[in-house]
Amino acid sequence: MRRSEHDPLRLNVAVLAAAGGSLAGTWPLASLGRLAAGAHADAPAAACDEVSWSVRGEHRKRSGAAPDIWLHLQARTVIPLQCQRCLAPVEEALRIDRWLRFVATEDAAAALDADSEDDVLELTRSLDLRELVEDEFLMSLPLVPRHERCPAPLVALLDPAAAKEPPPRENPFAVLQALKKPEAER
Repeated sequence: MRRSEHDPLRLNVAVLAAAGGSLAGTWPLASLGRLAAGAHADAPAAACDEVSWSVRGEHRKRSGAAPDIWLHLQARTVIPLQCQRCLAPVEEALRIDRWLRFVATEDAAAALDADSEDDVLELTRSLDLRELVEDEFLMSLPLVPRHERCPAPLVALLDPAAAKEPPPRENPFAVLQALKKPEAER
């Protein structure tokens, strides 16, 4: 086997599955640009420095047909997001543990994906595993990240006197009202 067939950035899934092979490694979180862009700006750098991943390929035999190609993907990282209550960084542990089935065409993948609970992808000559891991992490991000219990008390909620009253808004029609008054009243 050529070394490039087991390059995670150009992974030949069919060859990996035929060999029953596996790969594992780590990437810096910064190499997953779209995911890293969502990290809290004030978070310490050590809080979000790496992504651990592993994949294992296998063939699953079917009676009367060619074996199916499967890939078991596992990955984990911790990313600091912005808490939607206190706006401070909140560390979110992200984990992926997913089996992916590969089929010959995108049409077959779409048909099987609609009819089953399996994740089905089109088998391509090379798969960018880092992009796949990043996509899976993006889909697993919480919609509303927040602490179970915020580290600092929320002053506006605890002390109503501390909450600032918004300034009164000027009526936008007051100028028009003044124009409607007769000359003698102005």
